[in-house]
Amino acid sequence: MDIIKQLEDEQVRENRLDFKVGDTVKVDYKVKEGNRERIQVFEGTVIRIQGTGIRKTFTVRRVAYGVGVERTFPMNSPRVENVKVARRGRVRRAKLYYLRDRVGKAARVRELNKY
Repeated sequence: MDIIKQLEDEQVRENRLDFKVGDTVKVDYKVKEGNRERIQVFEGTVIRIQGTGIRKTFTVRRVAYGVGVERTFPMNSPRVENVKVARRGRVRRAKLYYLRDRVGKAARVRELNKY
């Protein structure tokens, strides 16, 4: 069991990604097309963070062309280049699954005001 923990600790990301549930983020994700790689940006609201250690993941939701799209990214993946916080959100839940049922302005998350 100690060997597994040791292998996982080697693969954990050094630069921590600093965001919370409810934040609107831009995820820079490496996509392989044929023999070349490019960075694709996926922007949306973080609706879930789950897991611990190397298995930690976060799910980002956005509405594209009237269709809700959710994508789950591993936190420690080398394919996740960077995560930039576009807006801080003020939420009272750990999982924002209720946003799936909402459309338009009702699907917005209040912005966090720091005074």
